Amino acid sequence: MNIFITGAAGYIGGEVATRLRAAGHAIRGLTRSESKAEALRRQGIVPVLGTLDDRELLIAEARAADAVVNAADSDHRGAAEALIAGLAGSGKPLLHTSGSSILADRAMGEAGARIFDEETPFEPDPGKAARVAIDRLVLAAAGIRSAVICNSLVYGRSRGLHAESIQIPILVEEARRAGVPRYIGRGANIWSNVHIEDVGALYLLALGRAPAGSFFFAENGEASFKALVEALSRRLGFGGRTASWPVEEAIAALGFSRAVFSLASNCRVRARRARALLDWQPHHGSVLAAIEAGDF
Repeated sequence: MNIFITGAAGYIGGEVATRLRAAGHAIRGLTRSESKAEALRRQGIVPVLGTLDDRELLIAEARAADAVVNAADSDHRGAAEALIAGLAGSGKPLLHTSGSSILADRAMGEAGARIFDEETPFEPDPGKAARVAIDRLVLAAAGIRSAVICNSLVYGRSRGLHAESIQIPILVEEARRAGVPRYIGRGANIWSNVHIEDVGALYLLALGRAPAGSFFFAENGEASFKALVEALSRRLGFGGRTASWPVEEAIAALGFSRAVFSLASNCRVRARRARALLDWQPHHGSVLAAIEAGDF
């Protein structure tokens, strides 16, 4: 198939593009810079120079493609609308990338017991309502085989241009800045997680087999942020030393959304539908072991 991917030079999009290219698909990838365009060419991906705000470009690329993967920005409604417009009535696949922080609470580092699967009803925090609205827009798109893949905390080295993950490197940077690895509050908050290679495998399966209007969580295990930070402490040479980061200081340093929803919340999900419907079988099971091996 000829597949158009937004975010082809990013962390998730790069892994997906590499995986689909290896499976024999022809890839056109959106990127903003000429330097990344040249790097994509070296990977056998045809670069498309532009941004998510280039509505007519996105419509044209989607219309010309056999399938589209939107992996650039889960919160960019205009891009989702343009891709839907380009695919309208075609019956072609559209895989849209979301994130499980749509379920995040305001636990401020305290543990939470609630666990969600794809059938669990929920109302998002107001801070995440816009993202949920985009997910629902994609799922309801008429005449398109649309699916939303809602990733939990993704870790591991991507094979795309952007190898480094997102949430864990924030903790690494903070550890080096503060001189000790830190978690927010008591660090008892728990997130489900999934390795980037298993994410790529799920996209490949969904591209071929996901029914229209499908919503999938991606996860294979969970850990508290205190456990994550303790593993980082051992890996980074801090000898297991850790400290608590007051939530007010974390918000001042990182911003409210990143501190509260990305690092201090609970976000526990189960990928029942991906396993049952697509026979997705993730192979990486321990984020803590991966951290200690340097694969984060």
